[in-house]
Amino acid sequence: MKLRLALLIASLLSSICTQAAEKPLLRLGVLAFGTTNWELLALDHQKLLDNADFKLEVHKVANPQAAKVAIQADAVDMIVTDWIWVSKMRSTGSDYSFYPYSTASGALLVDKDSNINSIADLIGKRLGVGGDELDKNWLLLQALAQQQKIDLNQGVNKSFSAAPLLNQQLLQKHVDAVLNYWHYAAQLEAQGYKTLLTGKDILKGLGISPTMPNLGYVFKQSWAEQNKAALNSFIKVTEQARNQLCDSDSAWQPIIPLLKTDDPATQKILRQRYCEGRVTEWGKTQLDTADKIYALLRKVSNNKLTGTTETIHPGTFWFNQ
Repeated sequence: MKLRLALLIASLLSSICTQAAEKPLLRLGVLAFGTTNWELLALDHQKLLDNADFKLEVHKVANPQAAKVAIQADAVDMIVTDWIWVSKMRSTGSDYSFYPYSTASGALLVDKDSNINSIADLIGKRLGVGGDELDKNWLLLQALAQQQKIDLNQGVNKSFSAAPLLNQQLLQKHVDAVLNYWHYAAQLEAQGYKTLLTGKDILKGLGISPTMPNLGYVFKQSWAEQNKAALNSFIKVTEQARNQLCDSDSAWQPIIPLLKTDDPATQKILRQRYCEGRVTEWGKTQLDTADKIYALLRKVSNNKLTGTTETIHPGTFWFNQ
């Protein structure tokens, strides 16, 4: 009897220890070629997951829309996307929340010898835009042009294309200017193309500052409240990985093959722009900026991007707790 009791106690203790050792699983959906992969590789090389309060399971997706489908289908717990989508989804009854990932934004570029020196000079020219007609960079550029009494939908021969194809169109002189995402803009910049306006320049021209993060980690609020320790641990280790990539050359070296370029100048500027996108502030000031951006995007897109809600939906933003 004593032996049987001792074995039972030992079995229970083993079960309790096993359960205590089990960490919650965090399923992260990432673009197959997105910059989030840089941090994931850094997490591995720096062994930052060894003492984290979660286990990470990475799901690669083909494009941003696939990431949104994955999280809506509960195939993943978290993706990287923008806060405008989060607010729009909350207005339909979803409980997604946004925690900032990057302030990096797109840019308007032209050939170094181009005679395009201002928004007004785009009239009569061929402008390529990364994404579609609801791309945030495009909408904000229109807002800045409207402030200058310029209608970019009149007199500008615009076309919309996938970001990599857009760069090729500029290289082959099929367009005179491109408005593209930050990492593709950085590649052009490294090849000598002239940056006419960055996303931050556009916002500054609209009287909006400081910078508001564009992209962030997005997850269900209900999931976050049930997994606070895991989420806080994830936020902490990814921030550590990001800082290591920017502050340590040895930490950056394993990332270079992911850049898909052997050109040192392009590698350098990609790292520079990535590091400039680090989020250093997250508070009321950024939320005030978000309100202004939201109002502009709502007006210029005629509610198509934001939905009909007049203001950002409550709960859109998550603050580390």
